[in-house]
Amino acid sequence: MPLVSGPVEAGYAITETTVNTMAGDFRVRTDAGAAPRVIVLELNELCPPLLARWMAEGRLPNFQRLYDRSDVFTTLADVDDPGQLEPWIQWYSVHTGLAFDQHRVFHLTEGARAGHADWYQLLLAAGRSVGSFASMNVAPFAAEGSFFASDPWSENGDAYPAGLNIYNRFVGQQVREYSNTRNGLGLGGYAQFLSFMVANGLSPSTVTMILRQLAAERTGDRRLSYRRVAILDRLQYDLFSRFYARTRPDLATFFLNSTAHLQHAYWRHMDPDSFTVRPDDDELAIYGDAVRFGYEAMDKLVGAFARLADRHGARLIFMSALSQQPFLRHETTGGQHFHRLHDATSFLKRLGIAFDDVDPTMTHQYMVRFASIEAASAARQRLEALQMADGRALFGFATRSPGETGLYFGCQISAKTDNQAIVIDTATGERLTFGTILYAIDAIKSGRHHPEGALWISGRHGRVHDERVSILDVFPTLFDLLGQAQPSGDRRGRSLAARLNV
Repeated sequence: MPLVSGPVEAGYAITETTVNTMAGDFRVRTDAGAAPRVIVLELNELCPPLLARWMAEGRLPNFQRLYDRSDVFTTLADVDDPGQLEPWIQWYSVHTGLAFDQHRVFHLTEGARAGHADWYQLLLAAGRSVGSFASMNVAPFAAEGSFFASDPWSENGDAYPAGLNIYNRFVGQQVREYSNTRNGLGLGGYAQFLSFMVANGLSPSTVTMILRQLAAERTGDRRLSYRRVAILDRLQYDLFSRFYARTRPDLATFFLNSTAHLQHAYWRHMDPDSFTVRPDDDELAIYGDAVRFGYEAMDKLVGAFARLADRHGARLIFMSALSQQPFLRHETTGGQHFHRLHDATSFLKRLGIAFDDVDPTMTHQYMVRFASIEAASAARQRLEALQMADGRALFGFATRSPGETGLYFGCQISAKTDNQAIVIDTATGERLTFGTILYAIDAIKSGRHHPEGALWISGRHGRVHDERVSILDVFPTLFDLLGQAQPSGDRRGRSLAARLNV
C-alpha cells in the first residue's frame, strides 16, 4: 500500500528507510513536506468552562497558545437521550461520521465488531497512512506505515506492530484494574514493560516524574496516588512521539481519559457547594485540586503535541467530544457508590457459568462473551439469582440486541454497603457476605456527562465561532483538511473547512 496518495506538492520526493525496533519493522518516511498531516488530540470530556477559567488564571499556558491560533468551536453530541451520552458511543460517532441512530453501537468494546467504515479504514483504503493510539472503541487495523494501539478497555492483543501489545497489555491492566489490589502483573510484567519503554522512547523527564511521584507518596500521603494517571499519559506520549516520528502518518489520533476520570471522582472536591454530600477538610486537602491537576498535566502534553506537530508540519486538532457537570442524582441518599468484583473470572466459574472471555470495562461493569445466545441467557438468569437480604438484585444488565452473545453486567448497589451485608444465592440458598464478592471504589460519583464539547482546529490565526456545531461535522472536515475526497454514504455532518481562518 502506498504511503501517500493524491496530489503531492512539486519539488518534494518520498524516500523510505527501514528501522528495526522491539515493536517491529517500520517503513519510515524521510521527506519533510509531503501530503498534509493532521494530529487529533482526543482529550476526553474536558470542559470548555473549566478551560476558560484556568486559562484566564494563567494556569494553562499551552492550551491558551493553542486557543489563540485556532478556530474554536463548541460541539454538541449527536443524541438527546442521556442514556446514549457515553464516550464510547460519541467517539464512535466522531470516527465514523454516523449518528447513534445509524450505527447503534451502544457498548464499549463493540466497535471492533460493528463493521462500520471509520476514518482510519477509509483513509487506508485511499492509500493514506494512519495511526491510532488508544482512541476509544476503534476497530483494529494493520497496514504498512501505520500503527494501532487499542483503548485500554478493549485490549485484545491486536496492536500493530505486534510489539505494541507489550505496552497495551500493561496499560489495559493498570486502567481496568487500578482499584483492585488482588490483580497485579508481577515483577516479570513490569520488567518487560520497562524494557519496551526504554527501547521505544522513554524520556528522562518521564523518569523524573515517576520518581517524584513515588517520593511524594512515600514521604507524604499515599492518597496522592491519584496523580499516577498523569504518569500513564506521559508514558503514552513518549511512545506515541517515537512512533509518530518514525512513520509520520497522514492522520494520527491520541486519546486520553485521565482527566475525565478525575472529574467523575473529584468534582465534588473542586466544587463542594454544589453537593449535599460534602467532603471533609481532610479529603479537601488531598483532592481539592485533583481536577485542576488533571488539566495542568494535560496542558504540558498540549505543549509537547504543539511542538511535535510544528516539527513535522502537521495541523493539530484538539477535541473533547463531551464534557461534564455535577452529578446530583443520589445526593439525598449519600451519593452514588461503585462496587467491583474482586476477581470476575473466578466469580463466574464459582457460579458454574461457562464463558469464552470476560473483560472489565468502565468502573463497575463487565462484558462477558459466550459461545451461544442460550449460554448468555442462562448466565444472566444465574446472576439474577443473587440478591441482597432485602430483595434487591445484586447485578444490573444492559439491554441486549436479538442474537447477541455478549452480556454486559455490573453491580447495581449504589448505596454505601457494609462488607458483612448478606447476599443470598436464591438458586442454591447459600448466604454470602457482600465483601467476599465485591469491594468498594473509594470515590463517590461526582461528575456526569454534558453534551457540549471543545473543538479547536489550529491554523495561522485564532477565531472563536459562536454557533454550536455537531460532533458529526468533524468527519467531513477532517477529509477536507487532508485533501481527501469525501467518502460516499449517508453521513449527516457538514464540513467546517470553509469557515476556518487558515
